[in-house]
Amino acid sequence: MIDASIGHGSGKILAILALRAEHHRVNGGAPTLRDVHCVSFKVSASWTGESVAEFLMKVIKAVGFSPLGILKDGGTDLAKAGKILGERGLAVPSIDDVSHFFANLLKREYGNHPMLAVFLSACGAASKKLKQSLLACLAPPKISIKARFMNLRRLVDWADKILKHSPKGRAAKGSILEKLRKCLDKIPECKAFIKRFLRDASALAKIQEILKNKGLSRETAEQCKAVLQESIPSGSEVRIGAAGWIDKHLVIAEELGLAEAGLPVTTDSIESLFGVAKVRGTGPVKDANRIAARLPAFCGPPPTLEDAEAALNVSVKERVRILESAPSLIKQRREVLPNPGALESLAPGEPGGGLTLIPGSKNRQKNGKVQIVSDVSEKIRGPAPMRDQEAVFPANDLFSGVPSTG
Repeated sequence: MIDASIGHGSGKILAILALRAEHHRVNGGAPTLRDVHCVSFKVSASWTGESVAEFLMKVIKAVGFSPLGILKDGGTDLAKAGKILGERGLAVPSIDDVSHFFANLLKREYGNHPMLAVFLSACGAASKKLKQSLLACLAPPKISIKARFMNLRRLVDWADKILKHSPKGRAAKGSILEKLRKCLDKIPECKAFIKRFLRDASALAKIQEILKNKGLSRETAEQCKAVLQESIPSGSEVRIGAAGWIDKHLVIAEELGLAEAGLPVTTDSIESLFGVAKVRGTGPVKDANRIAARLPAFCGPPPTLEDAEAALNVSVKERVRILESAPSLIKQRREVLPNPGALESLAPGEPGGGLTLIPGSKNRQKNGKVQIVSDVSEKIRGPAPMRDQEAVFPANDLFSGVPSTG
């Protein structure tokens, strides 16, 4: 499972998590942070398809075997990286995250809809009026502009519910209903748009609930197609695109021997990891290196007493040495802000200077450019034979302890 995220500054974090391919056979729900292990991460000023592929090849070489598949969102750089791996003889099935794919379906269908701009503007105007009134509890939810179609359904669902509080007929003068109608702006004019969007988005949400909790199997594929047939007209591009995604990934599930168990198709775990790491322990400055250094701690089963003792054995001096080897926004601020003429010290240094975690072994050699080395290969020496129904990165206890440093 791979994804990239940004913090403050120029650093962008690329993270690689391991998830058992048979997760849905042995677990009763969607993958959580306890079900994944942080195999690797790297902070870099930018990522391209070529640089992602190069880092993936380095990780695969260090581990000694290839993953069964790569689960990713719809980013073009990640897609290109998978293509490059195939060209270099490391063809790995590419699994598209169901949420991102469905969001793109809605974007293609409604992104240029003439009523979308009217609807969003009306919701913004209604929000301002409602928040400063007796009806503040009815204000619309905030949605991200960057990932608008990932959560636009929440806003449309709100509009549908708020309109049901305003039935046909004249409102009594001075009544709460009259006050509400004054706040709604042009939302009542968007009823047809709201109804159609909810038709499609609700069906896709129901399908996602099935697939995230059970994986994609022959059984769940039939359930999802039944939802499409019941809810969305046959000629709809949304229905055609969703059905095509199901068919494509069911083939991958068959190839990997997971058509009965269920193929994992969601990257929610890695999205949650980035979200948790950005708010815990980083302080007000969300420095990419500080965020990345905490990623392994939030993954896998709860730490054992041995894990805690291993962490305590790492001296403060060693921790400072590791973290100070990478650029720090806090340190730069202290050194530059009070000192006019020190701006040139902010010029970019040599590329690849961000914090990095890669798999290693006990007999590994130290590398000055690698600040953290994980113990993902401590118990796996040499190339591991790939077997049917094996984990994406085999072994249940890939991260049985905390990452060692070196």
